Amino acid sequence: MKKIALLFTYFFISLYSYSQNEAANWYFGYGGGIKFNQIANTVTSVNDGQLFTNEGCASISDDTGGLLFYTDGTSIWNKNHGIMQNGFGLLGDSSSTQSAIIVPKPNDPNIYYIFTVDNQKNVNENINLGLNYSEVDMRLDGGLGALTTTKNINLVEESSEKVTAVKGADCNYWVISLLV
Repeated sequence: MKKIALLFTYFFISLYSYSQNEAANWYFGYGGGIKFNQIANTVTSVNDGQLFTNEGCASISDDTGGLLFYTDGTSIWNKNHGIMQNGFGLLGDSSSTQSAIIVPKPNDPNIYYIFTVDNQKNVNENINLGLNYSEVDMRLDGGLGALTTTKNINLVEESSEKVTAVKGADCNYWVISLLV
């Protein structure tokens, strides 16, 4: 048990010490979240989130640590915790282990891509909706952002419940998901 606690502490301190402000707000679970403030060197629990999920979720902040929006893979909430304009009907699944990931568009501070994955099999239709992406433009709706008409664009017909992204040396992002 001590090894697990030490590993978690190391991971948490490493993540906190080297994190970017874009990851300053984490919203998850049943209305819960965490706010990291690097300037004040504090971590604060928050309970104003609108997510009610056991699994997948994603959030993004601006470069100063201000919350922009968060999602469970099916809906998007803006920084005021209201549903973002057109921010519903994404093809992710809040029961996926990682239902969504948010990636900023390189060289454009106003555009974000949300990549979503469905759960392994959609029980109602016995299909997998795969890996999709949608676009958020933060200039819309008075700066609260809105989902554009670029919504639920399919990239892969069948994928796993997992999606992640890494930033390459060329400042482009690699979005990774497993095929099923």
